[in-house]
Amino acid sequence: MNANPNVNANGEDGVAEAIERELQLLSPAGRSSRELAERLLDPEFTEVGTSGRRWDRESMISALPAMQGASEDGPRFTHSEMTGTVLAPGIVHLTFETVLDGTRARRSSIWRKVDEESGWRMYYHQSTPVPEA
Repeated sequence: MNANPNVNANGEDGVAEAIERELQLLSPAGRSSRELAERLLDPEFTEVGTSGRRWDRESMISALPAMQGASEDGPRFTHSEMTGTVLAPGIVHLTFETVLDGTRARRSSIWRKVDEESGWRMYYHQSTPVPEA
C-alpha cells in the first residue's frame, strides 16, 4: 500500500497535475478557449454549478467564454485552500474555495486519467455558494 495519499499506485503525482489543470480552467485563457476546455473536460463531464444548474460537457464548453472570469479585463477567480487526494489510481479529488467578484464558493472537483494521451480531465465539479457571515 502506498503511504502517500497524494501519489497513486503508479508513483504519479496526479494531485499536482489536477491542480495545475484546475487553475487553467479558472483562468481567463482556459475559460475563453474552446480548444483548451475540450482538452480539460472529460467526455462524461457533469457539473452542479453555484446556481444549482446541472451542466454537461457541451453546454459548459459553449457557455464558458461568456461566463464571469473569462475576460482578461474582467473579474478573475482567486482561490484558496486548494488540496487534493488520490482516491484510486487515475482518480483525484480536489477541494478549494474561490472568490469571483465578491462571491465566495466552496468547490469540489473529481479528475480522472483514463490514458496518457488525454491525461487528467475534470470528470465532475460542484460549486456551493458560501453565505455571507
